[in-house]
Amino acid sequence: MADLRFNGKLAIQQRVLTPYRAAFFDALAAACESGLSVFAGTPRPSEAITSGTLKTAGFIPAHNLHLLRGSFYLCWQDGLSAWLDGWNPDALIVEANPRYLAIPAAVRWMKSRGRPVLGWGLGAPLLTGPLAVMRRACRLSFLRQFDALLTYSRHGADEYAALGFSAGQIFVAPNAAAARPSWPMPSRSPEFDGRPSILFVGRLQARKRVDLLLQACASLPQGLQPRLVIVGDGPERASLENLAKTVYPSAEFPGAKHGADLAPYFSSADLFVLPGTGGLAVQEAMAYGLPVIMGTGDGTNDDLVRQGNGWHLSEPGSLPGVLREALTDVSRLRVMGVESFRIVSEEINLEKMVEIFITAVNQQVA
Repeated sequence: MADLRFNGKLAIQQRVLTPYRAAFFDALAAACESGLSVFAGTPRPSEAITSGTLKTAGFIPAHNLHLLRGSFYLCWQDGLSAWLDGWNPDALIVEANPRYLAIPAAVRWMKSRGRPVLGWGLGAPLLTGPLAVMRRACRLSFLRQFDALLTYSRHGADEYAALGFSAGQIFVAPNAAAARPSWPMPSRSPEFDGRPSILFVGRLQARKRVDLLLQACASLPQGLQPRLVIVGDGPERASLENLAKTVYPSAEFPGAKHGADLAPYFSSADLFVLPGTGGLAVQEAMAYGLPVIMGTGDGTNDDLVRQGNGWHLSEPGSLPGVLREALTDVSRLRVMGVESFRIVSEEINLEKMVEIFITAVNQQVA
């Protein structure tokens, strides 16, 4: 369905425009006959998020007013109605987050003109506590203003349906950060070439729990201890290098690498490990035929990493046992790597994500 297209003008609201999402918006814009405009603002300084750059999609900057902090955080985006007036879209996709206070006004703008609005979100986790019933009703009321919902995972779709949103109007668009691989599946020998090689790629920050990876490798029997390559930079790099000197001195820290410079690291590895949360590099690792071990997160990678191509850690302390299991069966690792490559080639990639978004929009406009 490579020729699937939206014939009108599409608009997308985001709180911020992250670099990893820019490629998706440009690919989506290429599938819109009359163009795509993205409205997004800047993050809080404490978030350490850089803004992405769009090449094909249009971009209108929002003025984000950040209110309160922590669990009480709210955001007002100035200029949203003016953007809609100027772009005059045929369909609108917004973040399905009630903390973004300008969303209802945008919905009203579209509805007054008989045009659809789709919400895009992670899901709706179960609410607990004395106000759970009231909060659940408020959340459902917020979601029901949308004509359809787009979510990253089947887990998120199940949460929205359990809350009471119509299951037939929920579309699962797995969270993709890269296009399907344009290269063949890398060839690996049936045995390890010397020591097994474990790779981590990502920003070195506390939530990635690279410290657990260093400690887990050190806990393995001498014959199983791998070559460990930690690619990336960030606020935790110095402390992790100091920890490595103590617990796993052979760990390598080549620094941040991007694009084609990452290919040799992915190609020479046997296993990709992300002990914490996040994981934009997981899909790229799978595109080089790597099985994956990753920590539990928000469900966005549940459809990406499965029993056939990797492991989800039940708890951080389970990493040493999972590493031992993975590294003692080379033939199983190779089969898992083939499955990783198949998943990103056929199921989860930017092209598939664009297809689902266009399908969802077309169904609402029809």
